[in-house]
Amino acid sequence: MDQALLDKELHELLKAQFSLRMQKGTQQLSNYSQLKKVRRDIARVRTIMHEKVAAK
Repeated sequence: MDQALLDKELHELLKAQFSLRMQKGTQQLSNYSQLKKVRRDIARVRTIMHEKVAAK
């Protein structure tokens, strides 16, 4: 994966996380495991980005 694709994926995941947090705050979120999944996906993307920077 190239850097631009990782940046785009991270941005989309952060937007999804924000949306889920707002749903949780208004008690409209029915599946709380989505928050955990998105948080871990964000961590995965950031890890890959960090590894690519460190490898250079």
